[in-house]
Amino acid sequence: MNSAAPAPLPASAEERLPPIVLVGNPNVGKSALFGALTGKYVTVSNYPGTTVEVSRGVARTPAGRLEVVDTPGAASFLPFSEDERVTRDILLETPGAAVIAVVDAKNLERGLGLALQLSEMEIPFVLALNMSDEARERGIRIDTEALSRILGVEAISTVAIRGEGVHDLMAAVTRARVGSVRVEYADCVERALEAVGPAMPQTPISRRALGLMAVCGDGTLAEWLAPRLIASDRAKVQAVRERLKREIPESVPYAVGQARSRAAAAIAARVRRLPARERDAAPRSRAAAWLDRATTHRIWGWPILAAVLAAAYLFVGQFGAGTLVKLLEDRVFGEWISPFAIRVANRFIPWGLLRDLLVGPYGIITMALAYALALVLPIVGTFFVAFGMLEDSGYLPRLAVMVDRLFKKMGLNGKAVLPMVLGLGCDTMATLTTRILETPKERLIVIILLALGVPCSAQLTVIVAMLGGLSVAAILIWLSVVLGVIVLVGRLAARILPGRGSDFVLELPPLRWPRPGNILVKTVARLEWYLKEAVPLFILGTVLLFVGDKLKVLGWVERAAEPVLTGGLGLPRQTAEAFVIGFLRRDFGAAGLYSMARHGQLTPAQILVAMVTITLFIPCIANFFMIVKERGWKTALAIAAFITPFALGVGAALNAVLRLAPGLVK
Repeated sequence: MNSAAPAPLPASAEERLPPIVLVGNPNVGKSALFGALTGKYVTVSNYPGTTVEVSRGVARTPAGRLEVVDTPGAASFLPFSEDERVTRDILLETPGAAVIAVVDAKNLERGLGLALQLSEMEIPFVLALNMSDEARERGIRIDTEALSRILGVEAISTVAIRGEGVHDLMAAVTRARVGSVRVEYADCVERALEAVGPAMPQTPISRRALGLMAVCGDGTLAEWLAPRLIASDRAKVQAVRERLKREIPESVPYAVGQARSRAAAAIAARVRRLPARERDAAPRSRAAAWLDRATTHRIWGWPILAAVLAAAYLFVGQFGAGTLVKLLEDRVFGEWISPFAIRVANRFIPWGLLRDLLVGPYGIITMALAYALALVLPIVGTFFVAFGMLEDSGYLPRLAVMVDRLFKKMGLNGKAVLPMVLGLGCDTMATLTTRILETPKERLIVIILLALGVPCSAQLTVIVAMLGGLSVAAILIWLSVVLGVIVLVGRLAARILPGRGSDFVLELPPLRWPRPGNILVKTVARLEWYLKEAVPLFILGTVLLFVGDKLKVLGWVERAAEPVLTGGLGLPRQTAEAFVIGFLRRDFGAAGLYSMARHGQLTPAQILVAMVTITLFIPCIANFFMIVKERGWKTALAIAAFITPFALGVGAALNAVLRLAPGLVK
């Protein structure tokens, strides 16, 4: 995971052609295989003319150092989404590429559908039967030699997350060849291909495959083909397509897809042996099958979810926000680093302004680094470990199944929970992943909800730490208000915004024990992101506070905000600086409120009101610019203009309720 700062590939790698292109269905371990092949030499950039990111790296093979391109997940090369179009275009515009088709060994038919299309395209490829360990645990056996003979290409069993089979795969890719199997379509489709095939231009993809895309009515390909065909050929393709639509009662793409599915199923039946009975599978597989059912059960799934959340809270909220913060803030910074820095500054720095900048009330060391490293880092670190365990175990897709009914009330489906859960790590990156949702309406609703009510890891962990000192009732009030706001705004957005929703189709990976190595790699990468991206903004925020204090701006802001803060929200005037800096980073604003709470400057009711308001506050500047990138300036400004007064209004309403019933949070 090294996507934050794209770096150019080494010149020697850039010059070497052809590259290796990884293709595969979503959730087959393609990115894990890409990481195993390329290591840390990775650059991530948008594919030209789109917002879809493509990863590139360098792999060492028996033929030398070769560039590797990791394409977005695709169910078909007849694209129904921007991701699939980008994958198709990379194959279309990369002459001489060798392709690794990554297949989930547990779901062989689904992966063979892409392999058959690659064979039809006459592109050299090898087949990586990934997640072979999970297939074996389920009692599934695949005859790779027979599969290789049928397809005409090499099939290699791999376990990418452990590096198994990767060396053999890299040796095989240097011998990649065009597959020999062909799908036979209905007679009318074959006649159409014979008619349009000669008109197709010469590309890395065969004329038969191009012709099939054309007669299926691929609009994105039509745009690409238009300047490459003469007028008479364009008219001929259009006429053939219209005639074929009349000859096939169902849609042409559906008929083509069904033919491929039948061919894939026939091949899978010849090379795969399934356990005759459940007890023939490995014991661990039987236990996993029971747990698979329980985690998505309409009754038992909820106590399992509650247990998972309770365990995460104990680890993050108690150990991270309690034990580790106390150690780092009170002992490491409070007794060692800050006093030492103050002594050194007083002795060696004669300029008072510079001393204050470093070790004053708004000092880079005494405030910015203390907040970032002693207050937030231990909580964020434990959160990343917990989140990595949920990711690696395969539990997150099951969470999507559990909440599907709730999300339907907001014009979404269970798949929307995935970017929202990722938002608990980083709202900015989660906004990017809304592309997995099928319709523009669904993407916009989730972007609004991410900006409004999903706190990022740094902010959430500070909030959890603050709520940890309150009563259970206060925690439930915070959770109820935030979730209630999300559901309410989601339902209103579903009614107001134009467009449609989509069906809920999501493949569940098997549950498995999280692997410590995977969790370590993910946690280190995320901590690296936090240190590179968040800490500098903490420092910048502190410098802005320092300048504002010296120029007396903070005092003016506090006085200007006093009617809202002290009147509407019932908070001390000093909280103004936390909310002002929240425009830069909400987690920094939350950290400022946390510091006030730890020093007894906020009552329990004020803590609850402050936490609700800062949770619903305007998105941080990085997330704001990601919204601009995804939806444009107009939408981003409209979202920000809605969220700020809305958050303050919810906080004021909660404060009014707590004044009428002060015993709720005691």
